[in-house]
Amino acid sequence: MRQNTQNDFLPSDYEAPKGNSNYLRLEKGENRFRILSKPILGWEDWENKKPLRFRRDAKPEKPIDPQKAIKHFWAFIVFNYFKNEIQIMEITQKSIQGAIEQLSKDSDWGSPFTYDIKIIRGGDGMETEYTINPVPHKPVAAEVLEAFRNKPCHLEALYLGDDPWDMTKSGNQRTPLNDMNL
Repeated sequence: MRQNTQNDFLPSDYEAPKGNSNYLRLEKGENRFRILSKPILGWEDWENKKPLRFRRDAKPEKPIDPQKAIKHFWAFIVFNYFKNEIQIMEITQKSIQGAIEQLSKDSDWGSPFTYDIKIIRGGDGMETEYTINPVPHKPVAAEVLEAFRNKPCHLEALYLGDDPWDMTKSGNQRTPLNDMNL
């Protein structure tokens, strides 16, 4: 039997293509974004690998899958600097929610509409840790505002299990840019 010490199955410089996503996924290392809309808040359950989202005042009594807890979520529109695009960020991690809430209540930082946020993700699996750092206040860049105008989103569609980027559905209204971002 021939033994090959070199992997000749794939080219040595091969990297699997990364698909585009309309959702910000926290990558290992630094993730920088600007929050552009007010969040929608609620509860997230899962059925057949599909998220089911409920409004804040409509938490289900028990999860569909008893092995998975129902989680409190925040979802808002962000500009992801790493991808250079508008995305939805959904947060279910209590540590991240708590840090952003504390920043929003801090008299030196205030509303997160007026500064960028960096989340540094370290570790893996159950050992994953997040460090949240605000970036000094500055106005939203013109290209970020332009990107927001060019990619309408209807966050409330998440409650219905619909695509929030599909603006053709009856009643879908663009989620507004927060006034503090102007």
